[in-house]
Amino acid sequence: MDIGEIIQTLEQIAPPDHAEEMDAGKIGLIIEGKKEVRQVACSLDATLPVIRAAARMDADLLVVHHTPLWTPVTSICGSLATLLRETLAADMNLYVMHTNFDHAEGGINDALASVLDLSGTSPMSLGVCGDCHLTLPEIASRLKAPLLTWGEPILPCRLGVVGGSGFDLALIGEAAMLGAEAFLSADLKHATIRASPLPLLQSTHYALEAPGMQVLARKMGWEYIDDPPVTAVWT
Repeated sequence: MDIGEIIQTLEQIAPPDHAEEMDAGKIGLIIEGKKEVRQVACSLDATLPVIRAAARMDADLLVVHHTPLWTPVTSICGSLATLLRETLAADMNLYVMHTNFDHAEGGINDALASVLDLSGTSPMSLGVCGDCHLTLPEIASRLKAPLLTWGEPILPCRLGVVGGSGFDLALIGEAAMLGAEAFLSADLKHATIRASPLPLLQSTHYALEAPGMQVLARKMGWEYIDDPPVTAVWT
């Protein structure tokens, strides 16, 4: 299939105009490879292990959630040079769908809500609020990642969830207005803990967003490449 046809499909799934301002110039086809695409791989991050795995399977296109080019590139050296060199050597297209997929129907946050079996859901400006019937250990098991809590949340309860870095006081307040009794996201800051009107649950960024890309891969018949960060909890 022509890469242009695939891009049209991806833009229907996650319209670029749904992306937040911070993603300007950072989504869509960020590395151009071969025009004809026969094999597609999918992952959360375009890390070097993912690029190499995609190249080994002769992928012509790698679709990811996070761009490897967050900031303007003023020099190409070190790990970035290696990643770009191996991507270009494989003549592989790299396509990014970030906050546009966060906001998309059936995207990152809907997939997270599905993993947690939320019912009676209400959409948020970013994220989902719904009734969670799982206990804290069951949530950690579903996410396959450590779970930290603040403020003594009592589960099951009505839960606001945002995939990725969603610990924003405005979002937490929105979830509370929708009846949430606790809030789940990643990348929590101390100031947010102190100011939050709700008890907070923190998992890893990867655990909360990978399900959305896995669902996309299954839907499209692509190969998902799992590459979670190595984590450990010390007490």
